[in-house]
Amino acid sequence: MLSRLAMTCVLTVLPMVGWAGPHQDLYNAMRLDELLQVMRNEGVTYGDELASDMFANGGSGSWGAQVSDIYDIDRMRRSVTQGLERSIAEDDAARMTAFFETELGARIIGLEISAREAMTDSEIEQAARAAFHTGVRAEDPKIDPIREYVEVNNLVEANVEGAMNSSYQFYRGLIQGGALDQTEEDILSEIWSTEGFTYNDTEEWVYGFLMLAYGPLAKEELETYTEISKSDAGQALNRSLFVAFNGMYDDISYAMGLAAAHHLSGQDL
Repeated sequence: MLSRLAMTCVLTVLPMVGWAGPHQDLYNAMRLDELLQVMRNEGVTYGDELASDMFANGGSGSWGAQVSDIYDIDRMRRSVTQGLERSIAEDDAARMTAFFETELGARIIGLEISAREAMTDSEIEQAARAAFHTGVRAEDPKIDPIREYVEVNNLVEANVEGAMNSSYQFYRGLIQGGALDQTEEDILSEIWSTEGFTYNDTEEWVYGFLMLAYGPLAKEELETYTEISKSDAGQALNRSLFVAFNGMYDDISYAMGLAAAHHLSGQDL
């Protein structure tokens, strides 16, 4: 259930005093602190790629510092925990925690985090994407149960929506920072023009990631996980994760757009 989710200037940092109980137990059982660290690393790499694409000098030292601050792990944690608290009931959180504390549940989380971390290496990511296409052509028996899992959790469409929302927030940041002179209609038109590419890219990434992550699972284990995902608690968790992580990425994307605009104009935030 650790989906891609690929991507106000400064989020308010609030202490996590009093955050405990089922939501905290779920956060811990899913090892979300480790996942957030991987996402931070992805973000820093994305910042380097963005600098290479957008800035004549490839970005100065101040740019790296701004990216590091935007992907601050404490802010990311606070955003996700607030999202979880708002979007999943305590009973559902407790039910899913109970599963992730089983041997199979803990193993699945470990496999997902290891795969996510491995795919920060571009060569491994490309190999995973290629393995998806090879598996489809060869009618790999793992494809069908993975496809069912993807469809049950609406992983491709929901990730496409998240990616497009993040792009919208990035453009908003660029406009707010004075780097672009476009209307909201212009932004939406630009984003929707890339929908086909975004869908294909997301589908390839999701299937490549899941084939890498779930490769060690027996077919019966993956089917068990899919059945749990179909439950009311499983569906509640899936929706909650998208709410929590999409909210985090929307804030980050807006901040990245604003920082890029200021950098282009020679200003520092």
